[in-house]
Order: sequence, then structure tokens, then C-alpha cells
Amino acid sequence: MSNSLLPKVLLIEDSASLALVYTDYLRHEKIQLHHCSQGVEAIAFIENNLPEVIFLDLKLPGMNGMDILKRVHEQKLPCTVVIITAYGSINVALDAMRYDAFDFIEKPFTAKRLLLTLRNALNSRALTDEVDHFRQNSRSQYHGFIGESPVMQSVYRIIDNASQSKATLFITGESGTGKEVCAHAIHNQSPRKHQPFIAINCAAIPKDLMESEIFGHVKGAFTGAVKHRQGAASQAAGGTLFLDEICEMDMALQSKLLRFVQTGCIQQVGGTTTEDVNVRFICATNRNPVEEVKAGRFREDLFYRLHVIPIPLPSLRERGNDILLIAEHFLAIFSAEEHKKFIGLSPESKIAFLAYSWPGNIRELQNVIRTIMVLNNDTLIQKHMLPSTLNPTARIGKKIQPMVTNKTVGFCPEQENIIPLAQLEKRAIEYAVAYCNGNVPQAAALLAVSPSTIYRKKLAWQSAADSNELSNSKA
Repeated sequence: MSNSLLPKVLLIEDSASLALVYTDYLRHEKIQLHHCSQGVEAIAFIENNLPEVIFLDLKLPGMNGMDILKRVHEQKLPCTVVIITAYGSINVALDAMRYDAFDFIEKPFTAKRLLLTLRNALNSRALTDEVDHFRQNSRSQYHGFIGESPVMQSVYRIIDNASQSKATLFITGESGTGKEVCAHAIHNQSPRKHQPFIAINCAAIPKDLMESEIFGHVKGAFTGAVKHRQGAASQAAGGTLFLDEICEMDMALQSKLLRFVQTGCIQQVGGTTTEDVNVRFICATNRNPVEEVKAGRFREDLFYRLHVIPIPLPSLRERGNDILLIAEHFLAIFSAEEHKKFIGLSPESKIAFLAYSWPGNIRELQNVIRTIMVLNNDTLIQKHMLPSTLNPTARIGKKIQPMVTNKTVGFCPEQENIIPLAQLEKRAIEYAVAYCNGNVPQAAALLAVSPSTIYRKKLAWQSAADSNELSNSKA
């Protein structure tokens, strides 16, 4: 690798002998190592070169190292700072962490300690840059969707790419996850956006009328057919035909739909002629279509005709902070409609919203916000306003059960013995660090906090533990 492509590391150390020792420790690392002994010189180098990692001594001639750290923090420079000092204390460490120092190591330290810290700092810088890049390129709103979580960014990218194709799309997801919103997004992003979008809910129409709804009928085709009627397929000509809850379709009609998909031709109920119809098919279901095929409730040949580009929509509980974005979106709409003064959620309400599993997904969230708007008056949604499903303390006789999932720490909605927030925070951090095999930067990324926050918390916990131990020994 060219030296110009190697990460830049700045050592700010006024002792020439120590600088030589640290330089020797780092001699085999693939980095560009620079050394400054004066604070003013160091600031000029940082602002002109933006090193990825800075090893900063706090005791410098003419300028305190903490002033350099504050300057990096205030200017939001993309540098990861590691404090190195012989004058370590909990207070000094906490001050450093307050200004987003990545780590704090006391002199004297070994080569192994310095190398481990450097590698962790470089990994943290790369991870931070990746997260910043993701945030800069993420979208919080997209064709009716609201959400900036990674899973939704993936959905947006699939729609971007698939919408330009003529291939059939198959949307899956729980009820209330926005399958029809997704279908509209595909249509509006496609070259057919100026043509009709026709939706048919296969679960809402009696099976005896479904064929007529899709293909239309001629006058006198059956009792009640008093005039010619155009079906959804003909209405969608040139545009998009959306078949929602496709797995609810009767088996007899599935064979006729298969013929339509294969040939592009339809025949009205009671008619004798065929009609060529150019439509783009989008299907959706809240069931597992593979299981429906195995159970014999859905034709395998039709499944493979329709299941060309799958789009799985995540449940609301998988979308993290999107829950709050969507809640605030509905809050603004319903607050205006109901002429209320609500502008947001209290911190306790936010915790409750994030902890709840939302089995009804976005539809349930929408109903909860509307109910709160109608029944209450305030500027913030308070915890006591929440329905019993979200407010465990409103219910009696239910026992709390801690729940740990793959990558999250939380509680099921049926709680009574509330754990103090400080303990909950400590458990969450310890679990995340353990899950990442001790890698604090990775744990910080999962928890959406700065690594310095975790280090600061750990220092505070250790200080409290030491104080307790000292008190017990005196007793």
C-alpha cells in the first residue's frame, strides 16, 4: 500500500526520549506516524492533515493537552483521540471522556498496551466513518415510508432497482407493515407511474365475485350482472395490478390467474373473446407463501411465476428508532386534526414505545397515537397516557420477565417489578460489550452511542465499586 494511503497517526509528546520509545513500539505498524512536541504545532498539524488517531499527552509546554482535545471536539474533527498521561485520575479521565476521548492510558505503559489501543482506535475510526457515511446517504422518508433504519434503507434500495424492471414483485410481511405502501412506492418509482395503479384485496372479496372483480363480466353472465363491467385487469392496462393477500385466493381462480400471468390474455366472465392486457403484477401476503405451497393451498407453478423479485418487509419491532420517527409523524398529523398542542413524547414514553413488541405494527402504532390524542391534552405524551399494553404499571398481578433477543436487551410488556434505569443501562452496555467479545467500539455502534460514553460509564462504575469496597473495609 502506498504510504499516502496509510492511516495518519499523530503522537503529541513533549519528552523526546518517550517519543522515541513510543515510535519504536509502533515501528512495525502500517501507519504514517508523525510527532509534535508543542501544542501550537500539533493544532496546526491536526487542522491541516486530520489524522485518524491522535495520542495526546496532557502536560505540554505552553498549552494544556485538554485544550487540544476540546478544540478537536468543538470543531467536530474526524479524529480519534487517545489520552496518554502520567497524571491519571478518575476526574481527569472523566473530563477527557466528556470531550469524546476514545481511551485513556496511564504512563508507563507497555508496547502491547499501546498497540492494542492503536488498533482499537483505528477500528473505531473506520466504524465511525462508515456510520457517518451511512447516515449521510440514508433516507428518512421514501414514497410514503417513514424510517431511516438499515433494514428500511435495504428495502428502499430494492424498490429503486426493481421498479425499473417489468418483473413481478412479491411482497411479504406481517399485517400492518406497509405492504400496500410498498406496492405504491414501486409503481410511483417505475416508468408506469403515470398509468393506473389498481389494487385488489383477495381476502376482502367473496370468492364467487373475485373472478368478476379481476377479469370483469358481460351482461347476463350471472344473476345480478345487469350490465357489462370492466375488471381490475383491464382497468390496470399499461399500469400496475396489485393483488394483496394473494394466498387467500381460491384454488380454482389461481389456475385462471396463472394463465393470465403466462399469456397476458384475459377472458371476461360469460364472454367468448380474449383481450390482451399489459400489466405489471405486484403481489403481497402476510402468510409464508412457501408454507402455503407445501400445504397445498397455493399452486406451486403460480408461486414461481409470481415470486420473481421478493421484498420482505420488516416488522416494526425490528426497526429500532423508526418507531419514534413514525410515532412523531402520526402525532403531528393527529394533533393538528384534533386541535391539540402535542409536540412530542416524554423520555419515559419513548422507552415504553421502544420496549413494546408492536404485534399490530404500524397500524397499531397509528391507533395508539390517535387514541392518546383524543383522550388527553398536553404538550408531551406522558407515560400515564399510554394504554395498558404499553404501560405495565397500569396493570396489576403481572410479573416482569427479562427478555434477551439476538442483539437487543429489553423487557416484555408484562412487567411489574421495574428495574432502575441505571441498572438497565448497565446491563445493556455489559451485554453489548460481551456480545461484541469485548470490542467497545462495535458495542457502541450497536447501542448508537459514542465509545467514550461506554468508557466513561465503566470508569464511573469502577469508581463506585472502589468506594464501596473502601467503605466496607473501614467498617
